[in-house]
Amino acid sequence: MDVHKSSLLAVFDAKQRLEVPLFQRQYVWNEEQQWLPLWEDIERKFTETLEGRKDAPKHFLGAMVLDQKQTPTGHVVVRQVIDGQQRLTTLQVFLSAYRDFCKAQGCDALAAECDKFLFNTGMMADPNVDKFKVWPTQLDRPQFTDVVSAGSREEVLKRNPLRKKPYARKPDPRPRMVEAYLFFFDQLKGFFLGDDGESPLAANYPISARVDECFQTLRNALMVVVIDLQKDDDPQVIFETLNARGEPLLPADLLRNYIFFRANRENLDIEAVYKKYWSRFDEEFWREEVKQGRLNRPRSDLFMQHFLSSRQGQDIPIKHLYVEYRHWLETTNPFQNLTEELATLARQGDHFRRIIAPVQGDIVFELCSFLDAYDIRTAYPLLLALMDVDLDDAEWTEISHILESYLLRRAVCNLGTKNYNRIFLSLTRSLRKDGYNAASLKQLLLAQTGESGVWPDNAAFREAWLHKPLYGPLNSPKLVYLYARLNQTYLSSKCEALTFSKQPTVEHIMPQDWIENWPLQDGSKGMDFMELYRATENDPHAAATRKRERALQTLGNLTILSTGLNAAQSNYGWDQKRREMKKHSLLPINQNLLEMPVWDETTILERGEELFERALHIWCR
Repeated sequence: MDVHKSSLLAVFDAKQRLEVPLFQRQYVWNEEQQWLPLWEDIERKFTETLEGRKDAPKHFLGAMVLDQKQTPTGHVVVRQVIDGQQRLTTLQVFLSAYRDFCKAQGCDALAAECDKFLFNTGMMADPNVDKFKVWPTQLDRPQFTDVVSAGSREEVLKRNPLRKKPYARKPDPRPRMVEAYLFFFDQLKGFFLGDDGESPLAANYPISARVDECFQTLRNALMVVVIDLQKDDDPQVIFETLNARGEPLLPADLLRNYIFFRANRENLDIEAVYKKYWSRFDEEFWREEVKQGRLNRPRSDLFMQHFLSSRQGQDIPIKHLYVEYRHWLETTNPFQNLTEELATLARQGDHFRRIIAPVQGDIVFELCSFLDAYDIRTAYPLLLALMDVDLDDAEWTEISHILESYLLRRAVCNLGTKNYNRIFLSLTRSLRKDGYNAASLKQLLLAQTGESGVWPDNAAFREAWLHKPLYGPLNSPKLVYLYARLNQTYLSSKCEALTFSKQPTVEHIMPQDWIENWPLQDGSKGMDFMELYRATENDPHAAATRKRERALQTLGNLTILSTGLNAAQSNYGWDQKRREMKKHSLLPINQNLLEMPVWDETTILERGEELFERALHIWCR
């Protein structure tokens, strides 16, 4: 066999047809497991290109095995795809989406260039078949030709309309390749045109220049490994060998091997350096898997990912960790010697452990507990960078207050977290250049604009606090943290902070099921769903019911209890319910509200205002 690497587009450059044998399975790739990871790989290379990172390593998308097939004279050369047909087919679908997106943006010349990698040209014995660069199995051919030949998103949709069976609630899904095409088209649109009101990357350049630059990335930076079989090779044996289910090495395993291979080559005392610097990473703590994104990963892998992101100021996907680490070491020489490298990893490993398993009394405990409750891991590279410089406790406390205020205000205003990765890496780069201190951090965060980055001011914070339905957007751990912090403001400075033996429960003071036991302010009974549906637009009774429904989910109507009420107790009228609440909670935050003779929309708003004044002192801007 002949094994060689090739750029992605070079595979489709020759005048040939890559044919999937009929015995191969149909197209089975889907969004979660294959399309999205593939797009993330491509998007990352596009981002590096538009950010001018010319030294980035090439990325390998995988391997494919090809076998020569006897072809009659005059026909296009045919090669059978023994392995990698799902990937090859998906890449053709992606190229079709890229072509049609370019065409939709008026970049007709680039769209025509894309066609050269989708279709063969010139003389062909059977043009209806020979013109395609890839030819799937029989059952997949109609959807494949629809996608590759349509020429626009509109035409793809026209050829594949949604259809619904009689009495079915949802329409039938479109063919998988059509769904893949629509997925990639939408991702390209979001990347090049922006989404959620945000400007795209490198928006100061015309789109024609950006799509052309990224097309060159497809030519040069995205690679595949091609295995060409010779006449004496057994395709089935090779297929079975490639698909054997061995236990894959984790990125941390590869890095460990790489580091200690070099240590051995430099004649270091392997036993001594292992015991001093690396043995901690072999503890059970580091092997425990935690969820990150769609997958569970060992803590050791997550540490190495965040460490490298912190050092480079770049997003480093875990699956590229080994390649990126080697490339960083070989191109930047960040350490004077291997001992310094190991000492740095050991020191930062200890820092990472303080972040993900915070201990009461540590200066980083409050901030790390907040990040855990609000499920924000993208700040870890910044924290690693901050922990590796000599900051006194006062500076750390101020930095913690700034970060918590920024993130909690955004959470209360229900602003997205999608761009946090980019924001925190940008902060890491800027602070490394200008100095790690609270004042610089605050200025950088105040300079953020747009929905994805703005630090909400007091007016926006107050509006969301008082009026937004936040039960739901903020889940139980987030609400418990928020009310526990508010609860501390009711204690004097001489009181010890309360600790909970078990997680408190979030309680609606006026219950969600309120109609039976909680009359409206005028004494009438609230309206149920069907009554609201039938009510006229100007019905004051309906307006009062809707006003109450909105107030129910605001922060003024929520609290935490040391132990939860059962369903019946939770739905009691106010006189009976507050007696039950007293039995379940002695928390200071609840003492005043339990003395209220009435609980309705007016008192909900008043309590919301009172809590907001306390919130301004905790999460000041």
